[in-house]
Amino acid sequence: ETDLRFAVERDELELFYQPVVGLCDTKLVGFEALVRWNHPTRGLISPNEFIPVSEDTGLIVPMTLQILKTACLQLVDWQKRFPSEDPMTVSVNLSGKHFSHPDLVQHIKTVLNETGITPGCLKLEITESAVMENAESAIVMLRQIRETGVQLSIDDFGTGHSSLSYLQRFPVDTLKVDRSFVNAMEDGSANGEIVRTVLALAKILKLNVVAEGIESIHQFHQLRVLGCEYGQGYLFSRPLPVPEIEKMLEGKFQWDNILPVKEFGIRAQEPELKELVSVH
Repeated sequence: ETDLRFAVERDELELFYQPVVGLCDTKLVGFEALVRWNHPTRGLISPNEFIPVSEDTGLIVPMTLQILKTACLQLVDWQKRFPSEDPMTVSVNLSGKHFSHPDLVQHIKTVLNETGITPGCLKLEITESAVMENAESAIVMLRQIRETGVQLSIDDFGTGHSSLSYLQRFPVDTLKVDRSFVNAMEDGSANGEIVRTVLALAKILKLNVVAEGIESIHQFHQLRVLGCEYGQGYLFSRPLPVPEIEKMLEGKFQWDNILPVKEFGIRAQEPELKELVSVH
């Protein structure tokens, strides 16, 4: 705990960014910001180790605010240096602990003002289970956040216990399908059908869908056929540090071996997949 507290104070937390891609054309649409702890003696520490500690000690709140500001400043810089027809977005994860923090909305407004980010280019992600811990109070706070212009996503959708009535009340823009259901598409199990159900539900509610954990071309093609708009996963890129993302944005990395050749008229390549993304 002491080390983590010092890490927050000494700016030892480093953000990696995982690309989010449009599945119809593999164009980069944004990033999810993922924190890593660059410990001076232990090296990079997985968030699976320190996030639970930060939640138990309350450090998650100041830590997330630091992450939020850093991610927003980074996106604004990238938007200026690498302009695109549709501005890129950045997603930041919120913990359920934030919903007991009375100043959360004000902190978000402060970050928006200090960084100059367009509110609609910031997406805040909250897990389905975290929202359902205290659904009524969460809905109130989510509505206040949504009024700032920031977009909201339900993360790991399908793993929690939200009912359709609650989902209709959540002021969210996007559902993120949990990777476990995407993985299940490979074996044809009933869990794979959940993806189809979520996509149908999202269409009714006019919500976007991002599929998480896409790791194979088979999953990619299945999701496209089902009409899933966006995705992220190792098929496209693992989370990368800023210098690697900037190489991507400079156009030095791309792939064209995922989309059907006949449909899109692109050149076929070797079957080996490269962790690269096209940027237009």
